Amino acid sequence: MKLYLCVKMNRFIPLLLILLLFSCSNDSQNSLEDTAKKVKIIREYGFILNNFYVIKDTIRSGENFGSLLSKHNVPYPEIDKIVNTIKETFDVRKLKIGQPYTILASNDSLKKAQVFIYEHDKINYSVINFKNSEVKALNTKKPIKTVLRMSTGVITSSLSETIDSEGMNYIVAHELSEIYAWTIDFFRLQKNDKFKIIYEEKFINDSIYAGMGKIVGTYFEHNGKPYYAFGFKTDSLKKYHEFYDEVGNTMRRPFLKAPLQFSRISSKYNLRRKIAFYGMVRAHRGTDFAAPVGSQIQSTADGTVIESAYKGGNGNYVKIRHNSTYTTAYLHMSKRLVRVGERVRQGQTIGLVGMTGNTSGPHVCYRFARNGNEVDPLREKMPASEPIKSEHKERYLTYIKTVKSSLDSIPFKKDKS
Repeated sequence: MKLYLCVKMNRFIPLLLILLLFSCSNDSQNSLEDTAKKVKIIREYGFILNNFYVIKDTIRSGENFGSLLSKHNVPYPEIDKIVNTIKETFDVRKLKIGQPYTILASNDSLKKAQVFIYEHDKINYSVINFKNSEVKALNTKKPIKTVLRMSTGVITSSLSETIDSEGMNYIVAHELSEIYAWTIDFFRLQKNDKFKIIYEEKFINDSIYAGMGKIVGTYFEHNGKPYYAFGFKTDSLKKYHEFYDEVGNTMRRPFLKAPLQFSRISSKYNLRRKIAFYGMVRAHRGTDFAAPVGSQIQSTADGTVIESAYKGGNGNYVKIRHNSTYTTAYLHMSKRLVRVGERVRQGQTIGLVGMTGNTSGPHVCYRFARNGNEVDPLREKMPASEPIKSEHKERYLTYIKTVKSSLDSIPFKKDKS
């Protein structure tokens, strides 16, 4: 009986071994498949990075395109060919220290560079592909996701500090000062002045902040008076939006409120002011804007330079004729940047703040003349600009309805509970 059982068992042993081996084989295959599934495919710059040996770094002092490729096993004759082939698309001499680059090298023991990727900024980059015999260069952009952000601020000390405290891009302060440069005196902002803004923010891969986009609409309340502004293109070929108010009047005026973007008024127009430098009462026919030496002075309107010289107590001095009625002058510059006869645009830098001539501190004395008589620019009623053209007005008013409704629905921070 025992012998019979042994014989029976011996017959089943080969079958059991086969079943065991088959089971192990399936487990091994499944394990390999699971491992393959777990390998994450990494795509960037239009390449599957898993197929390369990847080197990421930044340009360092003394490095150039040739030295980087040579360092990664590309011979100089081949480098010379690459440079000559791509020179119309990518200038290898313009690599900047500190900018990121990526080299995709062969995934073998040689690790020879095959692709060079240079990032000009967070969005724009260039790809030089020399993996095969044909060399290709391409300037392109990373995919950008644009989202709308709605923010508010209440002025406690300054516009820039309020924007910073609310976690907004610092450029918002500059943009608001540009939009309202003709209607709000940013040197005279009051505590509890407030604003709302809807603007675009750009993101790479949904999470990496890539900067501020255009401003869609904004509301600014100054001294209790509301000012709306909406960005709008009347022509799709235009590069930039123009800003108009809620009824279609342009926010742009013939004259800026001041020749400096951020400063303070240190002395106003005053015909009976006692001037410390002279120690006597002497009319001050300008408005002084204090600012650090080297700050950019901008023309407050389009015009033609009629004087640019060193002129006694006025120091370095520029005078601009804007039309048959108005002229402006800018005194005490450290440096003049325009010449007589030159046509200048509103907001163009015409000189730098200094202390030349009779002055006790760095500032620009801004003089504003109507029909040859110097007047107070802060009290002068400036002429208005042309409103939006009639053929665009209906489309504009329809467009801003939603934007204005969104602005009106945003609560100020102090109203949030």
